[in-house]
Amino acid sequence: MSKGETFERLLASLHDAALDDALWPATSRLLGEACATKGHSLIVSEGSGNVKIHFAQFYQHGQRRPDLEGAYFRNYYPRDERMPRLRQLPDGRLALVKDLYTHEELKSSPAYNEWVRQLGNQNGLNVRLDGPEGTRIVWSLGRCTARGGWGSAQVDMIRRLLPHVRQFVRVRQFVRVRQALAGANALGASLAGLMDHTGIGVIQLDGRGRIVEANGPARHLLRRGEGLSDQNGFLSAWLPADNNRLQRLLARSLAPFGSQDEADGGSMTVRRFPGLPKLALYINPTRYRGQDFGALSVAALVLIVEPGSRPSLDVELVAAALGLSAAESQVAVMLAEGRTVHDIAIATNRQVSTIRVLIRRAYRKLDISRQVDLVRLVLSLSALSPRR
Repeated sequence: MSKGETFERLLASLHDAALDDALWPATSRLLGEACATKGHSLIVSEGSGNVKIHFAQFYQHGQRRPDLEGAYFRNYYPRDERMPRLRQLPDGRLALVKDLYTHEELKSSPAYNEWVRQLGNQNGLNVRLDGPEGTRIVWSLGRCTARGGWGSAQVDMIRRLLPHVRQFVRVRQFVRVRQALAGANALGASLAGLMDHTGIGVIQLDGRGRIVEANGPARHLLRRGEGLSDQNGFLSAWLPADNNRLQRLLARSLAPFGSQDEADGGSMTVRRFPGLPKLALYINPTRYRGQDFGALSVAALVLIVEPGSRPSLDVELVAAALGLSAAESQVAVMLAEGRTVHDIAIATNRQVSTIRVLIRRAYRKLDISRQVDLVRLVLSLSALSPRR
């Protein structure tokens, strides 16, 4: 196959992979063959001081290596002297890995001497590209497998590919937003369906915690400022104590990719003006966290239940739809209505420990592990429930 045919085949594969994740391993293998490299990685990040990673995948011979991803971000990324310099490189400039370390660091840096040497990538190539929405794309290629190392043929191929790698990330950003919206399905009820729901407030947040979109009930609450408000594009609670809890919960739900703390949601209540009942909030990351190409992707959902306008939830329908027992369904519905475990125990004349057992049973049956996921599943069925 000629160089021109190889390039065209690679472009076709790259464009297809931009629309289908399942095709990326095959495309990665073609990239390695065309550029004569043992492996490569693609990282999309944002920021300069407090850098957030939106996407990072390492590949060798067309196979993804999550073990390498985990090892690098856990042990070396925070202290890799190369990364700040790499992010400052002009758009499209190729740089040898070893040239991004000082003479002293080549002797003392753990990132270079343990990580780079372990992979044999001392003569690997790095390049930075300007990405969409202010992001930076870092494409790292491992050592060259061609005889004599990096030659003009390999370097020319890499440079020809750069605009297409950039376009790949742009397309992936758009596709990820769409998939994140569609991926919030709960038993067939898409996020679009939840957004249209008149009894549930739904707010979408991006990876920085900014509000991407809010449905009618949520916008109404934010405009009134009763308990929650929109502060320069960020979600805020009215009372300082509640806001501190909310920001901690949001930070946990939006944990950066590669951090030691995994993104995890939770629930809380927010106090409003005197005489108004509390709002119940359920926050959880979308299923596509850690794979978003850009800050505008939906990273977390905030579901708001206002006691005065709680959605209609039918215990029998929830039990039938989710395959729960009557007791499990009753507890799940009461959780979705904003009640605490202690409230449910009192209302049902059960022990708190019994309520927790019923919740754990529901988790096992639905293959979930968090209360926010259970609540979202139940709320997604509220449109099917008859009005009380």
